[in-house]
Amino acid sequence: MKDLLKKYEEKRPEIVFEWKDKESEAEGWVVINSLRGGAAGGGTRMRKGLDKREVESLAKTMEVKFTVSGPNIGGAKSGINFDPADPRKKEVLKRWFKAVTPLLKHYYGTGGDLNVDEIHEVIPFTENQGVWHPQEGVINGHFQARENERIQQIGQLRYGVSKIIENEKFSPDVDKKYRIADMITGYGVAESVKHFYNLWGSNISGKRAIIQGWGNVGAAAAYFLAQNGAKIVGIIDRVGGVINTEGYSFEEITVLFNNRSNNTLVADNLMSFEEINKEIWNTKAEIFIPAAASRLVQNHEVDQMVANGLEVIACGANVPFADPEIFFGPIMEYADKNLAVIPDFISNCGMARVFAYLMGNHVDMSDEAVFNDASKTIKTALERVRSTTDKWTGISEKAFEIALKELI
Repeated sequence: MKDLLKKYEEKRPEIVFEWKDKESEAEGWVVINSLRGGAAGGGTRMRKGLDKREVESLAKTMEVKFTVSGPNIGGAKSGINFDPADPRKKEVLKRWFKAVTPLLKHYYGTGGDLNVDEIHEVIPFTENQGVWHPQEGVINGHFQARENERIQQIGQLRYGVSKIIENEKFSPDVDKKYRIADMITGYGVAESVKHFYNLWGSNISGKRAIIQGWGNVGAAAAYFLAQNGAKIVGIIDRVGGVINTEGYSFEEITVLFNNRSNNTLVADNLMSFEEINKEIWNTKAEIFIPAAASRLVQNHEVDQMVANGLEVIACGANVPFADPEIFFGPIMEYADKNLAVIPDFISNCGMARVFAYLMGNHVDMSDEAVFNDASKTIKTALERVRSTTDKWTGISEKAFEIALKELI
């Protein structure tokens, strides 16, 4: 596996598009690892300090993810080095999408990502440039659909991604009008944990969980884990955190989800970040969901959680371990040898799978159909790993081997 990984990591991306904003200090890159299948896909993120290498690594991650989620296309990513809290953000994004419109029309599909919202930024800003949908490039480049098929696929994408969830099973509050794009990634992360326990001969009910990050992914994962009977015992967010060793009830997690402010945790008795960061890694838990930014999880944190009974890590963030390597560095390898690690390209593929599903012919657009399809896709990927091993350890290594054999 490591030889395959080294070969894949060292291969130069097929296309690198570089941009410098003329009206601000913002700079950005689109990295297309390959035009496998005639197109490439990957979201658009923004953060201060982002660089081209980060975008390259995420483009490669997306390509591996498509071996699970479909369609059979290349991986790509857009990244903008700019402070998302800056009041000029929207104008920067508008100029960015104007610059990358030719790619989005012909062979690149994008979506929301870290600090860039799918519904309120990506879709309207690309529409203003004449792009029918941010995934139009995949439809044109990969599917090469006839006009009537293209109209149908884009119609399904426009409706499905922005669809307000009406089924109470998939929404913490239907009156708040959460959308599929708000919930699906976290749902997939929670489903990956449920499927892991079922496939490897255990059960999620009663398992304790620690959540890192309280944005859409972390909060939704916690919501669906609690719905499945897990106990959320700790949440660490950039503003602080909370610990409840008895576990928050499903109703309490629902309140914490609905009370978020700008995708951050709002809670009574909120501990400071410094306090929670000292205590949470020693809290007894079987499940850990890293769902904040990339490359945050340190070796000593994994060590402390393993010593306190950790069984499984389901990666909500892309590349959550603080390794310099693109994929399988020493921290991830250490974790994979000591417990079950569900890699990001399986556990957080929910949104990528929604895009692939909605590009099908005359698909069922109900909430249940869309969410169940994502769950089934994740289960199938884990079943492929389970067919090779009955051990809880080494899951990520096996998963990478399966995926890379398709790509190399």
